[in-house]
Amino acid sequence: MRKTKLYMDTFVDIQVVAKGAKEEAEVRIERAFNAFYKVEQACSRFTSSSEIMQASRTVGTPIKISPFLFKPLHFAIEMARLTDGLFDPTVGKAMEQQGFNRHYLTGGLTESPSAASVSYQDIILNEQTSTLTLKKPLVIDLGAVAKGFAIDLASHELEDFEGFVVNAGGDLYAGGLNEHGQSWKVGIQHPYQKGQVIDTIEISNEAICTSGSYERRYPAKSDFHHLMNPKTNQSPNEWISASIIAPFAMMADAFSTASFLYGRDKAKGFIEETNLKGMLVTPELQIIRAGGI
Repeated sequence: MRKTKLYMDTFVDIQVVAKGAKEEAEVRIERAFNAFYKVEQACSRFTSSSEIMQASRTVGTPIKISPFLFKPLHFAIEMARLTDGLFDPTVGKAMEQQGFNRHYLTGGLTESPSAASVSYQDIILNEQTSTLTLKKPLVIDLGAVAKGFAIDLASHELEDFEGFVVNAGGDLYAGGLNEHGQSWKVGIQHPYQKGQVIDTIEISNEAICTSGSYERRYPAKSDFHHLMNPKTNQSPNEWISASIIAPFAMMADAFSTASFLYGRDKAKGFIEETNLKGMLVTPELQIIRAGGI
């Protein structure tokens, strides 16, 4: 059974191997889609009514937030610490200023107040009270974790089936085995040829996510795209894509972004030090494999 819906600026395709359990599969698939809806309502910086944008309007006072925002934000801050701020969820204002501020459905533009110099250290999360406190006005961007988080929540709804895939625009989790009792074959998008793959891998009970500079580019600057180094406010171009295989999708999502930002000198070592697997592609289409992929 297979269904597709639009969430988070991408088509979400859910496929389930459900022998003799069609009704149960339909119910579970709808619950899986609902996970994407809840995460989008919590984490979208393109919607003024989202939980993250509402919470960002208060500075200096703790605001109680839902698990749909707290968990991906907490993970993003841990990634920021791990990478010494190379991965930083407070990059949102810089992205707005470069033109990445248009809602994919409504076309509406967002314009948010922010202090001139901000970092992840200006965000305080309290796990005991589930509160968020901002030290300064800033714009949080969870684009490198929210989709992965939604994939993980959706996968949790489907884990009782023999096999399933939750695919959100090429970022996916593949559970169990396919209808032939084999691992799932996943194609990695070719950076220059839309609809073509540059390589194919097999996975089971794992996630794979890809960060690519070919996905969203700023039209006024040919070398600028949505993957931004928060320390320079520039887009690195040493890779054209970085794919990470991890135990869950939020990890693969965040680590693919961080690996892309690390560039040629550090990305492969970063992947292997964290015991993950990855595939890095240069603009010349040279493939660098890491972690035994």
